[in-house]
Amino acid sequence: MIYQYRASRRFWKAFDRLEESQKRSAQKAWEIFKVNPFDSRLRAHKIHRLSAEYKVTIHAIEIEGDLRALFYLDGNIVWSVDIGSHAIYRR
Repeated sequence: MIYQYRASRRFWKAFDRLEESQKRSAQKAWEIFKVNPFDSRLRAHKIHRLSAEYKVTIHAIEIEGDLRALFYLDGNIVWSVDIGSHAIYRR
């Protein structure tokens, strides 16, 4: 499938607050993500609690250590909704 990519304002605000090293790691992960958001190197997995809460399947990818990015699919559009530590799972 050919995906289109969008990011929420929340995602960009959180991205701006990351440390420079985390931003670099996120940019490296983006190079993989834009080809295939489910590439095994990103260890994509469902976040069941958030999925139930928002009534859409929310996935997370592992960027580095405790840094994660959340996204969901809307047809062929991939929406990045947040980035940060595991704390983003508790929103």
